[in-house]
Amino acid sequence: MPDAGYAANADQSELEKFSALAHHWWDEGGALAPLHAINPLRLDWIGSIAPLAGLRVLDVGCGGGILADAMARQGAEVLGIDLASRSIKAARLHALEAGTQGVSYRVAAAEELAAKAPGSFDAVTCMEMLEHVPDPASVVRACARLLRPGGWLFMATINRNPKSWLYAIVGAEYVLRLLQRGTHNWARFLRPGELAGFCRAAQLAPTHMRGLQYNPFTRRYWLSEDTSVNYMLAAQKPQSSSADA
Repeated sequence: MPDAGYAANADQSELEKFSALAHHWWDEGGALAPLHAINPLRLDWIGSIAPLAGLRVLDVGCGGGILADAMARQGAEVLGIDLASRSIKAARLHALEAGTQGVSYRVAAAEELAAKAPGSFDAVTCMEMLEHVPDPASVVRACARLLRPGGWLFMATINRNPKSWLYAIVGAEYVLRLLQRGTHNWARFLRPGELAGFCRAAQLAPTHMRGLQYNPFTRRYWLSEDTSVNYMLAAQKPQSSSADA
């Protein structure tokens, strides 16, 4: 179990929400189908910046291990962490059933692990997680501390503006029903400038940003320059940094 002090940066209702979805994590046509659909795009984008083979990678907010499992299959040594214990159980079960090598899972907070093992990872991923915690800046700081000098942090979240409310909440949850109602809280969405600011405050240099688009008629996802709704941001830790001090 995670240290109670580090688990403070968590919303219990959010943990319960995702714990209730634990049995859906590996149903590619079920409630979490969009995560499976976008996973190859996320994986290719990460690998284009930091080729994964041989890297030690941490997946923060790993859920049932969709991305963690894929990164391990690319040759990375992956640790996935999440505070939703039922999701971690689902991830472990899938790894066992699929025979995935090089991946392990732990119930832990990023802040907790950063205090125990700073500078331990070549790359950290934090996908679709920051909009679900009370203090996303704290998570970014912890991720920065966990990185080795020169390491990469990869994040995915949702922009906060009228368009994102219309597309990510009204469209995705109520009209198209791509996600369960109540999956997101618009007030917790992060503008790219805010997220980049969290990175700079944690002594990381934002270098790459891509938007994620979806066509509901063709059901196709693709990456673009449009970051007005879903987007990904990569930031690098300098070769010489006091972020792990």
